Amino acid sequence: MKLLTRYLIRQLCSMTLYALLALLALYSFFDIISEVGDIGQGSYNGAKMMQYVLMQMPAHAYELLPLAVLIGGLIALSQLASGSELTVMKASGMSTKKLIAVLLQFGLIFAVATALLGEWLAPAMSQRAENLKASAISGKISTGSQGLWLKEGNHIINVREMLPDHTLLDVKVWRHDAQFRLAEATAADSATVGSNHHWLLKNVRSSILEDDQVRTEHQPEKEWAIGLQRNLLDVLLVDPEQMSVSALTTYITHLKDNQQQTRTYEIAWWRKLMYPVAAMIMALVALSFTPQSTRHGNMGLKLFFGICLGLAFHFAGRLFGFTSQLYNVPPFIAAVLPTLLFGLLGVYLIRRQERR
Repeated sequence: MKLLTRYLIRQLCSMTLYALLALLALYSFFDIISEVGDIGQGSYNGAKMMQYVLMQMPAHAYELLPLAVLIGGLIALSQLASGSELTVMKASGMSTKKLIAVLLQFGLIFAVATALLGEWLAPAMSQRAENLKASAISGKISTGSQGLWLKEGNHIINVREMLPDHTLLDVKVWRHDAQFRLAEATAADSATVGSNHHWLLKNVRSSILEDDQVRTEHQPEKEWAIGLQRNLLDVLLVDPEQMSVSALTTYITHLKDNQQQTRTYEIAWWRKLMYPVAAMIMALVALSFTPQSTRHGNMGLKLFFGICLGLAFHFAGRLFGFTSQLYNVPPFIAAVLPTLLFGLLGVYLIRRQERR
């Protein structure tokens, strides 16, 4: 029986990896089409565009893994059924419960892979990709562990963080003269970005270097004219779908401390917890849409409906997220309900299949 288990898992995993590669190729093709229009802006060329697209692949893989598990599972099980291998396995003593246990092991492998991608690789690579593109297009922006660094005229600006309402936190500005000597250093607790190229700095402390002394100033508020485009700062705006669970936990606490809305991030937090489970659910759904033999229904039609169901699940999470924000549904329910419903559907279809 262990030999059969290894054989099944190997077949399922190989088909899932093929499906994932096909989906990634499709998504990368769409990314290339979307990015072609930006080539030629600044130093953003074809090579950097391809680098940007490749760096976005881990995030796409994270999003697509449950769907790849479903498609790969459907293809592998359908091939086994068409060759009567499933029938032989059941005749040799493999019950439906044992088959479900094998599928759950297969789903668990990709659930772990999904969790690892979502917690470490995908967030880091997505942030680097956005940094690469912004730096290439603007030529004067970079991000790192200390936030966003900008150069505007004779000013060097550091912004530690940006909240969802475009409020900037921990802003520092250094101004140099024509000989590139430091002339003024300014620090502000926060800043509000206006639409007319003005920033409103709050709790401003300035040190102005004169010929033989340093003069300090403190102002509750200060309006500062700056030619920087507002959309350049969007590289700092945190996308909840690209954050890890640990980063989301810290960020939600931070937003609550600053009296900011947290619902979007709480939904993303619960979805991050539940998303690996979706890989195991999709493995069960794959079994429920697999004909037990070629004599039971149209195999191609069942495969088509199974893939459509997987696509429905792929988009249902986002739909429930928007719905929860509109109707104040608790974030936990909005994140858990799609996975729970598809899990119950898979169990129901398997039981109905067994009764036939």
